[in-house]
Amino acid sequence: MQVIENIIIFINEILWGWPLIGFILITGFYFSCRLGVLGFSKLKLAMKYVFEKDGGEGDVSVFASLCTALSATVGTGNIVGIAVAVTCGGPGVIFWLWLSSIVSFAIKYAEGVLAIKYRVCGRDGNMCGGPMYYISIGLHSKPYSKFLANTFAVCGILVALIGIGTLAQSNSISVALESFGSPRIVATIFIFASVAAVVLGGLQRIAAVSEKIVPLMTLLYIGASVIVLAMNFMAIPDVFMAIFKGAFSPEAILGSGCGITVSKLASIGVSRGIFSHESGLGSSAIASATAQTTSPVKQGLVSMAGAMLSVVVCTMTGLVLILSCNNTGLFTDSCQLEGAQLTSQSFYSGLSFVSIGRYIVDLGIILFAFTTIIGWNYYGEKCTQFVFGDKYVMPYKILFLFFVVLGPFYKIDIVFTLADIATGLMAIPNLIGLVGLRKIVISETKAFWNDLKLKR
Repeated sequence: MQVIENIIIFINEILWGWPLIGFILITGFYFSCRLGVLGFSKLKLAMKYVFEKDGGEGDVSVFASLCTALSATVGTGNIVGIAVAVTCGGPGVIFWLWLSSIVSFAIKYAEGVLAIKYRVCGRDGNMCGGPMYYISIGLHSKPYSKFLANTFAVCGILVALIGIGTLAQSNSISVALESFGSPRIVATIFIFASVAAVVLGGLQRIAAVSEKIVPLMTLLYIGASVIVLAMNFMAIPDVFMAIFKGAFSPEAILGSGCGITVSKLASIGVSRGIFSHESGLGSSAIASATAQTTSPVKQGLVSMAGAMLSVVVCTMTGLVLILSCNNTGLFTDSCQLEGAQLTSQSFYSGLSFVSIGRYIVDLGIILFAFTTIIGWNYYGEKCTQFVFGDKYVMPYKILFLFFVVLGPFYKIDIVFTLADIATGLMAIPNLIGLVGLRKIVISETKAFWNDLKLKR
C-alpha cells in the first residue's frame, strides 16, 4: 500500500510541476492583458447580471446555473483543502493562491463565454455545453479537436468518480458528521441516501437544492469568519505578514528543516487554487451552458463572479487558520489533526465564546461537500453523455454512488492527491481549447462592449 501511495504522490508532483502551472498562469495572463482586469473593472456589472433575467434560452435561471456551478466549486477544497495546504506549506500558500487566482479570473470568464457560444440542445430538449462542446465545435477544423474533446470528457468522468466529485467530499462529510456523534457507517448510509435522492432527479432538482443551500451556507461561513477576524483584529497585520513572508521564505515560518521550497510552495498554492475555484479546469462551463441568457459575455462575467466568491471563502479559511496558528501554535501542536478537524478546531478557538464555532464549520463542510457531490455528478453525467451516449448515463450514476460510499474509508491525504491528479489531467485539454479559441473570446467581448456603448 505504501508503494502505491508513493507512486500516486510522485505522479501528482510531476503533473503539477511548473509546466502545467506555467500553462495556467500564462493563459490567464494573456486573457487578462487582452480583456483587461475584468475581475476588478467589471465586478459591479457582473453582480448585476447574476440576478438579471433577460429571457434567453436555457434550462435554469442565471442565478440557478451559478449556484449549480458554485455547488461544485465551493466545497471542501475551500475549507478542508486549504487546511491541508496551509499545514503542509504554511501561510505562504495563501499568497500563491491569490496570485494565481488574479489571472485565473480571466480564464473563468473565457470559459463562460465559450459555454454559451457553443452550447447545443440535446435530444432530451436540455442544453448541453462545456469544454467538450466548444472544443469539438469551435475547433472542428483542427484534426485534434475530437481527440481533445473526448480527452476532456473522459478526464471529467474520472474527476467526478475518483476526484473532486466523490471520494474527497464524502470523506469530509463523514469526518464532520463524527463531530456530531455519528458513526462512520451511519454517516455513509446517510450520504448515500441523500445524494441518490437528488442526483436521480436530474438538473432541475440539483439546481433547486443548490439554489437554496449554497447562498445560505456561503453567507454563514463568511460571516463566522468575519466575526473571528473582528475579535482578533489587532493580530490581522501579523497574519498578512506571515503570508507574505512565508511565500518567499517558508523556512522563516516553518523552520529550516521543513523541506518546503518556494517552488514547492507555489505548486501547492496554485493547485489548491485550481481545486477550489476550478478556473482552467473547465467544469463550471458545463453548468454555465444551462443558463437562460442571451449573451455569452454576460455569462462570462457571471462565471468570473463565482470564481471570485470561491477565492473569498478560501481566503477566510486561510486567515482563520493562520490566526489560530499564531494564537495556539497550530502548526506544531495540532498537526495530528486532518483537514476538516483542523479547520473546525480553528473556528472553535475563535468562536469559543458561543460554543458553536466548530459546529458552524462542520455544518458548512457537510452542506458544501454535499452540493459539490451533486454538482459534480451532473458534470460527469454530461461528460458521459458526450462520450458514450444517453444510454450510459444511468450506469454512470450507479458507479458514481458506489464511489460516494467508498469515500469515507479513504485517507484524506491520498484522496486529495488523487483529486489533484484527475484535476490536472482535465485542465490540459481545456487550456488548449481556450488558447485555440482565444480570438473568439476577444471578438465576442469587443462586440458586446461596443453594443453596450451604443445602447447608452
